[in-house]
Amino acid sequence: MMWSNFFMQEEDRRRGAASRRRGHQGAGLSPEREGKIKLSLLLAAVGATLAVLAVGTEFWVELNTYKVNGSAVCDAAHLGLWKVCTKRLWQADVPAGRDTCGPAELPGEANCTYFKFFTTKQNAHIFQRTTKKEIHLAAAVLAVLGLVALSLGCLCIIMMLSKGAEFLLRVGAVCFGLSGLLLLVSVEVFRHSVQALLERVIPEFPPSPALIYEYSWSLGCAVAASLVLLLAGTCFLLLTLPSCPWRALCPKRGPEGT
Repeated sequence: MMWSNFFMQEEDRRRGAASRRRGHQGAGLSPEREGKIKLSLLLAAVGATLAVLAVGTEFWVELNTYKVNGSAVCDAAHLGLWKVCTKRLWQADVPAGRDTCGPAELPGEANCTYFKFFTTKQNAHIFQRTTKKEIHLAAAVLAVLGLVALSLGCLCIIMMLSKGAEFLLRVGAVCFGLSGLLLLVSVEVFRHSVQALLERVIPEFPPSPALIYEYSWSLGCAVAASLVLLLAGTCFLLLTLPSCPWRALCPKRGPEGT
């Protein structure tokens, strides 16, 4: 009889512990809400991939010279936040209906260098034009800060899913929104740096060639990443709201419409 009471008490204790664990889980994340958070995190991962691809590549803008009749080669360049690549292309490879050299993806003799204003504070010279280092540095710093905010957002959401700390969901939403905003501002500042580059002609050099510029796929990735991250931040922010906040304003009516 004593042993049977002991086993019954032990069984009741295990059931009570299991019910308390279920209660804690119920007070935290429901499977449906956890699935929505993971889906939003997947959306943020797409934005993070685009952001890293954009910041790490140098195809933000292409600078193309006009083709010269009688010459077998022409010059083009493409640059990003960190380095610039000048290329000498064969005019035979350039599409026939194109008046300027390029696109920069064509095979040719390339010379890529990192911008010196990150180390020696010197401006870069591209086709007898010089960069404005303050604006370009600002674009690079904003992009790096965007990646930092992106990393913090991912860390907050992962810790929220593993530890169940609800307040981290709102912090992660703010981080993702801030990351998208910083990348978007970085793109706009970079546009201003390109305009400054085209206007800053070096007078002591020979006459500078006429240039045509066009924004390339790296900048497109940055814009797409900023929009996706803003959308992900909005999704996380919506998930912090009550499931049905309008129920208090719109109570259910009875069968008779009362």
